[in-house]
Amino acid sequence: MFTRFWGKLVAFFFGGILGTLFGIALGFFFFPYVFPPPPAVEQLTQADLMPSSGVPGQDTSAPATIGAPLATGIFIHANPSDPVHWGKGKVSLYQRVVFLEPDFEVGPGPAFHVYLVPKAAIRSSSDMKDVMYVDLGRLRSFKGSQRYPIPDGVNLKDYPSVIIWCERFGVLISPADLKVAQAAN
Repeated sequence: MFTRFWGKLVAFFFGGILGTLFGIALGFFFFPYVFPPPPAVEQLTQADLMPSSGVPGQDTSAPATIGAPLATGIFIHANPSDPVHWGKGKVSLYQRVVFLEPDFEVGPGPAFHVYLVPKAAIRSSSDMKDVMYVDLGRLRSFKGSQRYPIPDGVNLKDYPSVIIWCERFGVLISPADLKVAQAAN
């Protein structure tokens, strides 16, 4: 009887520890879904809107208009049969910053990043195999306007896409193909 008591006690504590660890793991996975960050309301600064001052690697041959984006795009739901990985809204590319417009929104998830990609028409995770991208940083909110500085030395002509990528699972969330803005005459 004495050993039966200790066996049940050990099983109880072992089950409690396993249950706690499983609960913590589930909490980390479901946290962004249950407690998403508030919508972002970032604004472009005056410096973001100014033409480049001759930063090496950036194209300065095209005339830049103050306040006008170099390129724009729209995030799409690349795989309509996947109800979890989706995005929508506009993105604007300036010489110094990528700006996710106020109508931007993606489905929640863990470890989303914003990438500049040197390949057009990204539509699946496999399209990113062996692609050298520029990571602009972790997505700060699943909704709203956000700005991501472009590192010095990046030639924007070489990047026709902006994507939202889940680093934790290596999954494409939403791509946006960029269209070069027409110069105002």
